[in-house]
Amino acid sequence: MVVGDFPIELDTLVIGAGPGGYVAAIRAAQLGQKVTIVDKGELGGVCLNVGCIPSKALIAAAHRFETAKHSEDMGIKAENVTVDFTKMQEWKTGIVKKLTGGVEGLLKGNKVQILKGEAYFVDENTVRIMDENSAQTYTFNNCIIATGSRPIEIPTFKYSKRVIDSTGALNLKEIPKKLVVIGGGYIGTELGTAYANFGTEVVIVEGADEILNGFEKQMTSIVKRRLKKKGNVEIFTKAMAKGVEETENGVKVTFEVKGEAQTVEADYCLVTVGRKPNSDELGLEQVGIEKSDRGVVKIDDQCRTTVKNIYAIGDIVDGPPLAHKASYEAKIAAEAISGQTSKIDYHAIPAVVFSDPEMATVGYSEQEAKDAGIDSIASKFPFGANGRALALDSADGFLKLITRKEDGLVIGAQIVGTNASDMIAELGLAIEAGMTAEDIAMTIHAHPTLGEIAMEAAEVAIGHPIHIVK
Repeated sequence: MVVGDFPIELDTLVIGAGPGGYVAAIRAAQLGQKVTIVDKGELGGVCLNVGCIPSKALIAAAHRFETAKHSEDMGIKAENVTVDFTKMQEWKTGIVKKLTGGVEGLLKGNKVQILKGEAYFVDENTVRIMDENSAQTYTFNNCIIATGSRPIEIPTFKYSKRVIDSTGALNLKEIPKKLVVIGGGYIGTELGTAYANFGTEVVIVEGADEILNGFEKQMTSIVKRRLKKKGNVEIFTKAMAKGVEETENGVKVTFEVKGEAQTVEADYCLVTVGRKPNSDELGLEQVGIEKSDRGVVKIDDQCRTTVKNIYAIGDIVDGPPLAHKASYEAKIAAEAISGQTSKIDYHAIPAVVFSDPEMATVGYSEQEAKDAGIDSIASKFPFGANGRALALDSADGFLKLITRKEDGLVIGAQIVGTNASDMIAELGLAIEAGMTAEDIAMTIHAHPTLGEIAMEAAEVAIGHPIHIVK
């Protein structure tokens, strides 16, 4: 220990200030704990700074640009529609600053102490927090680890000026003429779609049988069809990325499809092959906290690690790397520290892809219900039979409701279509509240709205649909 480095005593310490960490800090403070939060980066974490928020701003701007260019069917024609990409980036940055400033205000408003630095465990009650200039020892009663994750780097695709991760893709200075995307998951598809809408020629290289692997093929086929319809997107599945050569003004990407090598030249290569937990530089082994070979920290149903006074949430624990999952776990951990009996239940956690059109799912899929031995009914209603969807010129897609056959209990839902990200909330509530298809069908939905699609699917489930012939 450095001479003069007397330990400072803390009650609850939160490591990481992303959507898991800052929510945990606020809830813990609301419950009467004296809370300190520390992060080596900006408040808001990946989500607010270089993830969820800036990516959705870019996606929204790209969609606005595409709509401005292609509304002839409505009798609207615009000529010479242009993008000031520098101004767009400034607009996006302004949104980020507003939200991160809001997080700081919320933390201070809840009397949470904010520290800047990197935390390293010394023992089960002690950390060292270091910044560029100093180091200080702190002791704590309880700790919540919420350090998030980072993009996986492929050895043959080292990040550089032209080989970029999602953060790099969000901060480009210009709209690329051509972009190769390695990985057709949700991040690659979202950002690839955004740049395609700006006019970029996009090549998606995916190793699995389909892009957006993990979602139902009925859903992904609609997204895939819309991507191909744009005319500037090429998709290669069952493709193995081999390597990249960086040139003076771009990249040459080599990949293999059906045993044949292909080379594509582009301005940039975006690598989006997943994320890895930030659990490797915390000194967890010093404390005896168990984690898997992939670095995933093991927790119980209250987010408690194998060390009873240390909790872990978000991307460093098992499950999908979703901001709302981290925020949900944050509240569980904070409440557990306060002695409450809160426990995690992931069944009603939604997953959303801001593709074109959007996809959203919650609860059981049709196949998952079958695998679980549940006798269920799948009831679909198409966006094309909804007046609001037609008026929005967004008729592609459907809503599928999964109900238990014996009593009509809602156990799952899948949506592909415009505004699916907003529509999924009603179905998540239905699952959480133990509602039946009849409950949804009997709820009066405003007309004309996209929300009616949930009501119509519920009417299909109970056997008397109005706006489609069964």
